Amino acid sequence: MATEPSPAVRLKVNEIYLSLQGESTWAGLPCVFVRLTGCSLRCSWCDTAYAFYEGENQALETLLAKVAGFGVKLVEITGGEPLEQEGVYPLMEALLAQGYRVMLETSGALDLSRVPRDVVKIMDVKCPGSGEAPRNLWDNLGKLVPGQDEVKFVVKDREDYDYAKAVMGKYALAGRFTLLLSAAYGDLKPADLAEWITSDRLPVRMQLQMHKYVWPDATRGK
Repeated sequence: MATEPSPAVRLKVNEIYLSLQGESTWAGLPCVFVRLTGCSLRCSWCDTAYAFYEGENQALETLLAKVAGFGVKLVEITGGEPLEQEGVYPLMEALLAQGYRVMLETSGALDLSRVPRDVVKIMDVKCPGSGEAPRNLWDNLGKLVPGQDEVKFVVKDREDYDYAKAVMGKYALAGRFTLLLSAAYGDLKPADLAEWITSDRLPVRMQLQMHKYVWPDATRGK
């Protein structure tokens, strides 16, 4: 029997909405997004700065009811940086117990030890162009689940691309995890990234942020 969520658990929620998953190997699927408030990083290409502070405190059971109301079993918890809120752990556990496929979008700057194994972790490795590369917590690579979790690099320029390649080699990531390379929107032409990847025969999945092409004028909720 699933454990009932504690009424004492509350989270600060920036927004919750139904859209298409825009990134990762799950791209294109209907997905409920739970965006939590707060992030201590300030990546140069961040497109969700509104989530740094804006949000509403909600009880866990209220949040779970809102998720259920969308009628979709794929849920992504994102931010901001969702692991900065203690309530994210009972949220993930409750969603798993209720039969959801749960994804976590995380910066890689906070310890992943407490994230439930069955949560699909999409972990960023911050490249130099983000301005936050010193925040990479390299031990987290050893806490990912091979064959399940994914490692993402947002690439702003050639320096970032070469950095990503070096990280993949140093930590022997290829073949263990899906590796995602994304062109920083508005900073790097996707065609340039595609050329670098194909020239190097790099074993990665290039991705575009689908939602930004489907809804180019939307700043949130997509």
